[in-house]
Amino acid sequence: MQNLLDDLTALLQAEQAFISDGAILKNAVIEAALNMDVRLLELLMQSETIKAHFFTEVAGALVFDKVKFQDFVSNKAFLPDSYTAFKNRIGLTDGRGDYLSQSRDVVLAWPYKDCVLEGGMTKEDRGRNEVFWNTTLAPDDITRLFEPKVLTGWERWDGEAVAEGNAKPVGEVSDDDNLLIKGNNLLALHSLKARYAGKVKLIYIDPPYNTGGDSFKYNDRFNHSAWLTFMRNRLEVSKKLLSRDGSIFVNLDDVEVHYCKVLMDEVFGRDLFVANVIWENFYGRSNAAALSPAHNHVLVYSMLGKDFKDHRNLLPRDKRA
Repeated sequence: MQNLLDDLTALLQAEQAFISDGAILKNAVIEAALNMDVRLLELLMQSETIKAHFFTEVAGALVFDKVKFQDFVSNKAFLPDSYTAFKNRIGLTDGRGDYLSQSRDVVLAWPYKDCVLEGGMTKEDRGRNEVFWNTTLAPDDITRLFEPKVLTGWERWDGEAVAEGNAKPVGEVSDDDNLLIKGNNLLALHSLKARYAGKVKLIYIDPPYNTGGDSFKYNDRFNHSAWLTFMRNRLEVSKKLLSRDGSIFVNLDDVEVHYCKVLMDEVFGRDLFVANVIWENFYGRSNAAALSPAHNHVLVYSMLGKDFKDHRNLLPRDKRA
């Protein structure tokens, strides 16, 4: 079994898509296996040992056992036909002995598969009731809603434009440009997906806290279930934008952060959770509350999962704040 692990490690390190800074991106390998990625399959078939272990011949064709491969990659101590084939954890299983959390037959159900909440941003939208696009549009309109849109009103501001106080015309947009897009964020995310899917290194979002205070310039009075739908729509497309070593940071307060943690576990996978960063957001000495809520949360998820800690850029001590 050790030889099998060594052979697999050597093969994966030869493919740039599955390594970062010399370390194997385990989550990227598992995702490629589940998606039957051609690059991974061709790589695995280079080794007769691996081919014999994870491929089965059926009617003259080789069939890849992606479930067996996923179990092996997830647990280095995995040994078939022995007690170590079972992971040391407690959870609900189906009649086949598979964990429900890993089953594609069990999902977190939503009222409608196309339940999309409109996020109003105008002054008139503040304090209004939630509006769901799927209740006002036909199903095919929902599909077209998330197709890439033409972005208009382009302006280019560089040092010269700022000094002159006039924007320059935009001839083309390169991948090196910093884009500031004004509009509905859900439509903008789906429009960006066509060009930037799998290329974004960092996403930071500061969504409505759902406090009912309307301190933002858009609706901050969602029903709890509606707020979860609002967030799910945006988190799902955000995941598609992230690169293989990308991360997402979500800023919230106590009202919804714990529910968002469970939602992000569902969207990104619990193994991609990195940390809940607590930061002090005001410094007043007096507070009428028995327990002062003088903090906010930042939920951090990374496509690197547990390997995130190995990708730090430490500052020299004399440059730290």
